Amino acid sequence: MSSTPDVAELSYEEARDELVRVVAELEQGASTLEQSLALWERGEALAQRCEEWLLGAKKRLEAARVAQSEAAEAE
Repeated sequence: MSSTPDVAELSYEEARDELVRVVAELEQGASTLEQSLALWERGEALAQRCEEWLLGAKKRLEAARVAQSEAAEAE
């Protein structure tokens, strides 16, 4: 897994797609406990990255709604 990109640099879609692959690989069963733990840790990091993206998107949507509401009230 040393050739995998840094989680912090992944887009939402890249992190989500890799997380799906990690979960599938974990479900199939890794050959060693060490490999399973490495996959689990990567999956946790990917899930956190996806959550960061989603929370950021939610904040942007809320800000846009507030701005739209304020603009409508000003009219």
